[in-house]
Amino acid sequence: MFFYVYLLPMENTLHEKVSKDILLKAYNHMMLAKAMADIYEENRNVTKYVHSTSRGHEAIQLATAYQLKKEDWVSPYYRDESILLGIGFQPYQLMLQLLAKADDPFSGGRSYYSHPSSRDEDKPKIIHQSSATGMQTIPTAGVAQGIKYIQDFNLQEFENNPVVICSLGDNSVTEGEVSEALQFAALHQLPIIFLVQDNEWGISVTKEEARTCDAYDFVAGFEGLGRMRVDGTNFVESFEVMKKAVDFVRAERKPLVVCAKTVLIGHHTSGVRREFYRDEEDLTKHRAKDPGEILRNQLLESGVDEELLKQITKKARLEAEEAFERAQKAEDPKPETVMQHIFAPTPITEEVGTREPEGGEKIVMVDAAIHAIQEIMWKHPEALLYGQDVGERIGGVFRETVTLGKKFGSKRVFNTAIQEAYIIGSTTGMSAVGLKPIVEVQFADYIYPGINQLITEISKSSYLSQGKFPVSNIIRVPIGAYGGGGPYHSGSVESILANIKGIKIAYPSNAADFKGLLKAAYYDPNPVIMLEHKGLYWSKVPGTEDAKTIEPAEDYILPFGKGKIVIEADENQIKKGNSVIVITYGMGVYWAKEAVKNFGGKVEVIDLRTIIPLDEELVFERVKAHGKCIVLTEEQLNNSFAEAFAHRISKNCFKYLDAPVETMGSLDTPAVPINLILEKEMLPNAEKLTKKIDEMLKY
Repeated sequence: MFFYVYLLPMENTLHEKVSKDILLKAYNHMMLAKAMADIYEENRNVTKYVHSTSRGHEAIQLATAYQLKKEDWVSPYYRDESILLGIGFQPYQLMLQLLAKADDPFSGGRSYYSHPSSRDEDKPKIIHQSSATGMQTIPTAGVAQGIKYIQDFNLQEFENNPVVICSLGDNSVTEGEVSEALQFAALHQLPIIFLVQDNEWGISVTKEEARTCDAYDFVAGFEGLGRMRVDGTNFVESFEVMKKAVDFVRAERKPLVVCAKTVLIGHHTSGVRREFYRDEEDLTKHRAKDPGEILRNQLLESGVDEELLKQITKKARLEAEEAFERAQKAEDPKPETVMQHIFAPTPITEEVGTREPEGGEKIVMVDAAIHAIQEIMWKHPEALLYGQDVGERIGGVFRETVTLGKKFGSKRVFNTAIQEAYIIGSTTGMSAVGLKPIVEVQFADYIYPGINQLITEISKSSYLSQGKFPVSNIIRVPIGAYGGGGPYHSGSVESILANIKGIKIAYPSNAADFKGLLKAAYYDPNPVIMLEHKGLYWSKVPGTEDAKTIEPAEDYILPFGKGKIVIEADENQIKKGNSVIVITYGMGVYWAKEAVKNFGGKVEVIDLRTIIPLDEELVFERVKAHGKCIVLTEEQLNNSFAEAFAHRISKNCFKYLDAPVETMGSLDTPAVPINLILEKEMLPNAEKLTKKIDEMLKY
């Protein structure tokens, strides 16, 4: 399916194609965009933060903006200020972000110019926009995926069918994550337009250096994805094409790619200036296609008075100057606001419900998760589950979603392709439209393709949107070694994840905690990663029988950041200074439980249960009581979460310590070897921990 639009010369029928009011509105916006860019250039000592402008792209951007309604969603690119002007933002508002002022409506002075986020009721909505080129395609496709889900289940009524527009540059189409978004949009027929603006440059990289073809030819292989070309410097042609594109998607609910040929009149950014890498011949070629000049000439030829156009130009300059002067005088952010909006406030702060119902039966951890999700999905139609192999046929490679596909159907529980970036990143858009996606990465070792989305889009969304778009999701990640799994199915990744600010991490060690934490994760408005040890799923690993617990009632919720003393030391031993505390989580809990049997009340064990947030209050209190501490992890030790936490313990408990805080973990090999003998040598275990505890008790 494709569209190709051929348009005849426009001069004689200009007003028949587009109304005079719209043409003059576009000319005014183009003159505003030009005036703003000129003012920024003239005041380089004031506009000190890096910024790009839309010079050369104004026609296609305004033509796009004028089609949009308040129900729609748009993800502008970082040089798309004309889209923002076109949907109703004022120069002053944009300049507040340019100068990183406190009243910047998008980020409160935290992000670059033309990096918007908006929930304004009278405008199209905009999720948090990052600088990572092409990465916006996945979250924006997630918005379209979410809208399709909402309409499929009649969860919300719309005055107009929403259309989603994702803007990107042609050179960014070479990014692999763009292909993941295109693939999902085509496969699932999402109501989205990918607007590709092609100015032939990727900073200093030419199209000949970067790609074999443009986006129009590139997407030809995606069956079910419509495509159109347009001269993006000609407003009239752009308006007609974008009207046709938006009307089609609004009515047919199918995806399109619109490839707009544009020019780059300004600099790549204020920091990477055109004179660094472009010759005069290239600049002259691009300036000859200035959208403002093209529209001006068309208006003059159609009979519009030249004096009117001069007045519009003059007024635009005065408006931009006044806005710039006001923006300079606006207040800067207060230093004390720097830590605001890292997380949205969660309503889950206390343990509630029945943890051990009378007459309850013990269940394994994997069933705790299945039952928790089932209870959530029965109650909340906005909840859905997707990932690799989680659908009805097998219900997960560890049977961790078994029965859910059959109970809830293929629109609520479904398989995806091998697309970790899309699985993770799409939750940004799904969350923005009010859904709660529960997704799964099949093995922790394969989370790395999704790390870009996790860091660039998800973790920063709440902070950089001033709390407008916290990403409310649950990302399930089977983790850990479980006996011969080998180097690509046994890894531990919590240190990498814990280094990402703006996400929460749970690591339950038993069924009751798993169910309670998963419920807390559902009601938490922030991104949550559930690390689920494969060796504990079924309690098949010797010594992990305690991972089975009585199943908590449906109302049981366990808040994040609440550790638990799972083995208490004898008070007399503590008073005598003959005790040590082991701080651990996951499989470490069972190594510690086994090792404790050798020490007659001299060892206390804390299960952290969550890594972010950490129950530092409990840990510091108990370490001060014991004076000796071991932080135990399954991860390779050097530069790990365990070592970092050990440092914080040392710093906060220093005067109470009888010995240095010790850490214990796996050997520092690049991977877990598949041979069982080598795996055992690499990993911690109860025997190794016993030796470490014995050494500590000698202090």
